[in-house]
Amino acid sequence: MVQYKNKTLFNLFSLLMPMILGIDIGGANTKVASCDGRIVELHYIPLWKNTTLPGVLLDISERLEPEKAGVVITGELSDCFTDKETGLSYIIDASNNAFRDAWYLDINGVFTKQKKRDLAAANWMASSMIAGEDFGNSIFVDIGSTTADIIPIKNGKPLAGKTDFERLKNGELVYTGTLRTNIAAILDKIKLSGGVSRISSELFAITADAYLVLGIISREDYTCDTPDGAGKEIIDARRRLARVVCADLAQIEEEDTLVLIAQQVMEKQVKDIAASIQDVASRHDLDHIVACGIGEFMAKKAADELGFEIALISEKYGGEISKVFPAYAVARLLGESCNS
Repeated sequence: MVQYKNKTLFNLFSLLMPMILGIDIGGANTKVASCDGRIVELHYIPLWKNTTLPGVLLDISERLEPEKAGVVITGELSDCFTDKETGLSYIIDASNNAFRDAWYLDINGVFTKQKKRDLAAANWMASSMIAGEDFGNSIFVDIGSTTADIIPIKNGKPLAGKTDFERLKNGELVYTGTLRTNIAAILDKIKLSGGVSRISSELFAITADAYLVLGIISREDYTCDTPDGAGKEIIDARRRLARVVCADLAQIEEEDTLVLIAQQVMEKQVKDIAASIQDVASRHDLDHIVACGIGEFMAKKAADELGFEIALISEKYGGEISKVFPAYAVARLLGESCNS
């Protein structure tokens, strides 16, 4: 991204540039960013729940009027679709209906207008291609609301497995996130002041509750649905965390106990992410991390544990772009392909 010291010159130049929008359509979130980073939006649109995706995309198109739209898709795995082809077809049709000139990045880093299976789960490709341009050899780590991508990059090229299935096997995709992960999927026991307790396997609390209680995320960051359909205040999150050990706030009155539960959630997530980073680093002889996403803080903790250097996308482009980095990346890639 070109940096302009003269703000007036930057604004004039931006007006002359074609409006290229990047869109990352996931199962839970749709992220939007322009190639110059001036537009950033995040929409919580669960595809499995009476989705409003077609209407939201139309609204985005009408409001922003992009000349071109670059799209990456990860929502095809949502269980409302019978298979990935069905999911891809639905999302592509909605995008084509909304945008006059939509281009789709595939898992090989190539733009196309064709419906094909290679469009499935390609957002990491856009992000890691831009990370390779900006930072060189590194391990790109994107920790979002639901998953963590851990992508080795050498000579500007991402070297990860091409599909989610391959990346899961390679440790390049870890299904743990900052907001939507069930705490019962992270821990099976919790250390408390009186000893060790097993936990309930119910969906009583999610990672968003832990990080709200720890003060790491704000109420506004808690963009997904709550497990009980109740509020997103700290008292609500504390009540949900208490249920993890089959208790309530009458039984667990001490705030420190709930903070202890939340801290153990974070520690285990960081440990799991660090283990996958270490594995990828060992295979590819890399020791530098580039991190983005709402879970950047976990990547930083993992890097500290491993003794690796880390660059944060939030420090280079700002926190808002970090949260929607795949959308920003695909917009930039489309802009570069148009100018080449």
